[in-house]
Amino acid sequence: MEPTQPPQPPEPGTSAAPGAYPTPGTHAAPGAYAAPGPYTSPGMPYAGVPGPYGPYVPPPPAITTNGLAIGSLVSGIVCCLPPLGLVLGIFSLRQIKKRGQGGKGLAVAGIVLSSISTLLVLVGLISGQLQVAVREFGEGMREAASARSPVELRTGECFVDDSSGDRYTRGVRVVDCAESHDGEITGRFEVTAFDRWPGEKELERIGEERCDAMAAAYAMDTWSLDADVMSLYYFPDRASWRGGERRIACGLGGERRTKGSLRSDRTTLTPDQLAFLTQVNPVEDAVYQEPEDDPEDDLEANRAWAADVRAAVDSARSGLKDRVWEKEARAPMGAYLATLDAASKQWAKLAEAKNAGTFWKEYDRAWELLPEGGSAGVRKALDLTDTPPAVPGEHGSA
Repeated sequence: MEPTQPPQPPEPGTSAAPGAYPTPGTHAAPGAYAAPGPYTSPGMPYAGVPGPYGPYVPPPPAITTNGLAIGSLVSGIVCCLPPLGLVLGIFSLRQIKKRGQGGKGLAVAGIVLSSISTLLVLVGLISGQLQVAVREFGEGMREAASARSPVELRTGECFVDDSSGDRYTRGVRVVDCAESHDGEITGRFEVTAFDRWPGEKELERIGEERCDAMAAAYAMDTWSLDADVMSLYYFPDRASWRGGERRIACGLGGERRTKGSLRSDRTTLTPDQLAFLTQVNPVEDAVYQEPEDDPEDDLEANRAWAADVRAAVDSARSGLKDRVWEKEARAPMGAYLATLDAASKQWAKLAEAKNAGTFWKEYDRAWELLPEGGSAGVRKALDLTDTPPAVPGEHGSA
């Protein structure tokens, strides 16, 4: 038997036989892949397989910024609790050194700023300026919190209007009625009759008409009002109307700021006070509607006015007579009713005057029977204001 020849390596440029691998220590022919690298023991990393770029090496972990350093800088910038920024900065420097974190510059800046802020606070405490600043800041915050739109105020709330005579009011400050204030809200209502902007003149007309009625119902004890007290109203401008605002706020106020509430309505009056004012206030309203023209110029208008006054007097007489009054009010009420009886007859003569001369003949006597302070005795007995207000004009109230 012939001896077996060991297998010969392939000729240069040829491939290895199918299924054969290069012998250890040799390299595959150009274009072939190297054999898979071995795995290491369990728990160890994979062995690298040489490739065209070399083995994969994980990147080093990113350096993080210390959170305390950031907090120290922020506290130092906003001057919020300066010692806190100082403490945070010191602790952050220790953590940065121990953990290899970033943010050393932030910590140092926070320490410096917080140190300056702490020094300023100490100086302020010693000089007293800090207390003043804190108090003024608190007052400013309270004023800002109380600033509201007039139409948002409730009936009975008093306010200060700092618009200083400007055409438009951006907001008012709500204050206690015992404090000095510009006005007092008597109510509000919504304008519903227009789909489009009606114009300022129309809103002024509506506000004046509706707010006068609200003022009369809100302050029924008219003798308690100063002569300069007037009806107020706030209506939306064009931009607010376009934004959907339709409310008008009504109030009472004067040229000068006042103290104390003007409210005397059904929520504050006793039954007797309410009954008395409900009857006599229409007499006052009728009296103050006297025409501007004299009887020589417009006799009919003056006669119609006198008839309105007489009708109000008769209505008051009837209402007051039908009620049983408190014992203290009975005597002054009897005297007042006698005056109203005589006044009714005299104002009837005015209403029936044939000419201006006859009208003037009965005019002064009619006013004498509705004298200024004629109901003072009844008002005093009912614990109402018993001193007539100083009203401009020739004649006073009933």
